[in-house]
Parts: sequence; structure tokens; C-alpha cells
Amino acid sequence: MGIDGQVERILASYEIHGGVNCAGADNFPNRENVVAVIHDLQSLIHPGYKRAETVDAGNLRYITGQRINRIIAMLTKEIQKALVYEVNKKDGTGDAAKTSHCYGLAEKTAIALIDEIPEIRRMILLDTQAIFEGDPAARNDEEVIVSYPGIDAITVYRVAHFLYANGVPVIPRIMTEYIHSRTGIDIHPGATIGERFFIDHGTGIVIGETTVIGSNVKMYQGVTLGALSVKKALMHTKRHPTIEDDVTIYANATILGGETVIGKGSVIGGNTWVTTSVPPHTHYYNQ
Repeated sequence: MGIDGQVERILASYEIHGGVNCAGADNFPNRENVVAVIHDLQSLIHPGYKRAETVDAGNLRYITGQRINRIIAMLTKEIQKALVYEVNKKDGTGDAAKTSHCYGLAEKTAIALIDEIPEIRRMILLDTQAIFEGDPAARNDEEVIVSYPGIDAITVYRVAHFLYANGVPVIPRIMTEYIHSRTGIDIHPGATIGERFFIDHGTGIVIGETTVIGSNVKMYQGVTLGALSVKKALMHTKRHPTIEDDVTIYANATILGGETVIGKGSVIGGNTWVTTSVPPHTHYYNQ
């Protein structure tokens, strides 16, 4: 079969099965565009660390302004697609009158994210300091920023969580799944995570959507904060555990259940399986 025949067969497949994401505001967000926004946001948060660029006092204002404009333009476009898709999915009519507000809402949300960047940077600085102070192998904050996968995962999570909390569909998930593919750390954007979050090594960590994590929590590789059941009917319930302040969770521990609370100051040992609450200041190990 020649190429013309192959083209026709593939086009017929598109016609029968769908799955084509055409350009336009009434289609699904584009993953590569969202990833481009992530890279710009990482560089806005850590200028001069994430890209091959020359940053100095003379050009920092220009670079920052250029980056902000690019983020707002691209993110507005992709959020608009996500909002329009969501409205059309619920309504089923494709009525333009019901989606006309989506551009304004998308732009407002993109601008709100930029307004939030100083606070996000403050939080990430605390996360960075927690990693530096808690890991004897870390020599300085800068090493953590450029080489630790945990800080990349936390940075993208904090951005994605802001968008998730402000009602943006799908894009926060694209962001966290992208950084998951890069770091091996899977943090759902719906999770709530306090200050000074320390991920060491990180590979294989899974943090579910309704997880609540307090401040000064330290977590090692392979930890799962998951649900006891994955039934679809439970999607609007708290399915994942609560981890209170000052808790340490060692490698490959599995903590499951929406009613499971790990009390303040507790230590959860490696390779443990926890499905009931643990009182504050408890050392919990396999017996």
C-alpha cells in the first residue's frame, strides 16, 4: 500500500474513532504548550538556574517582564480551552453564549498566578532550606535548586495546586504528571502540603489527591500516601491520609485511607503498612 492509501486509512480511523485535538479555543489543552509554561514558570521562580541564559542586574527586569507576558498569553489560551471543554462536556450543546466568559476567566486566573509567584517563591525557599538542613549530602541551597528532583517536583506542585484550587480543569494534572515523568515523584495537584516539605531522593513517591500534609514533614523514596479503595463512587470523598506537622516517613512506607491520621512528631519506619491512625510522637515500625 502506497503512502496515499496509508493516509486515507489513518484519516478514516480519525473519522471513526475521533481523538484529534485541533487548534482552537473549543478543543482540549495542548500538553507541549503547558510544558512550555512550566519551563517559563520554573525560570521565573529560579531565574538563571533552569535555562542556559545570562541574567544580570541590567537585564533582569526585561527578562522577567518578557517571561511574565509569555506565561500569561500561553496559559490564558490553554486555560480557556480547558474551561470551554469543561462547559461543553457538562452542557453538551457547544453554545457559544455559555462559553463566552471563559477567556476573561482564563486571563484573570493566569494573572492571579503571576500575582502569587512571590508567595510561591517564599514557600519554595523554605522547602529548599528544609532539604539543605536535613540532608548531610547537600552543600548549599543552590545545589538543591539545580540538582534535587524533590525541589523540582515540589515547585511544579505548588504552581499546579494554585491553579487546581482556583478551579482550573486538567492543566494542573498535566503539570504534575509532566514533572512526575521527569522525577519519578507523583504529587496530585489537589493534595494540601504545608511549609518546609522535605523530599529526599524521591523516586517512587505517590501522594494522592485528598492527602493533607502539615509543615516540617520529611519523606523518603517509595512512600505511598494512598486510598484504601479506588472505587469511582468515592471520587468526592477524602480517600487519602492526613500527615500532621514534624512527621518523618522512611523509605517504602505505605499509608492508606482518608481517616488515617499520622500524629504530630511521629516517625513511620521503612517498609511499613499503615491503615489506622498513629498517635502523636509515636515511632511506628514493622513488628
